[in-house]
Amino acid sequence: MDIWAQRFLLGPPTYTLNVLATMNAAIRGDFKYRAREEEGTQPPVETIETKSGTCRDYALLFIEAARALGFGARFVSGYLYDPALDGGNAVQGAGATHAWAEVYLPGAGWVEFDPTNGLIAGENLIRVAVTRDPAQAIPIGGSFYGEAKFVGMDVDVNVKAEAM
Repeated sequence: MDIWAQRFLLGPPTYTLNVLATMNAAIRGDFKYRAREEEGTQPPVETIETKSGTCRDYALLFIEAARALGFGARFVSGYLYDPALDGGNAVQGAGATHAWAEVYLPGAGWVEFDPTNGLIAGENLIRVAVTRDPAQAIPIGGSFYGEAKFVGMDVDVNVKAEAM
């Protein structure tokens, strides 16, 4: 992980935003998005070796690489507004839960990085959970005791831009 992250340090002086933006763009450009129904995230080393993963895998890779470089980083889960709904270009991960990273930058605060789509501080990222670890951002969890009569559940989230 450290070796993969170190390649984004381009030499003195290294500008923080440039390092993180280059890393964000590299994941977007060098890796293949692959939908996966299994719960959880794959280890960042596996994401690097297979050069593929889901949004949550990309977020975790970005977070661990940022941490390896000394940055504070956290996992974000939520939704992604898709401009294609308004006639724009479609983005990966819209219409379902989505994951991305936030990195703390002194003076700027927490800045969002979406390596799945190459976005930085995107206004179309809608935060629902912010955690240190992806396992803490489980959308639904709990237990049920008694006779099971559960048939199923559907969840729809519609996000639309409003004129100001």
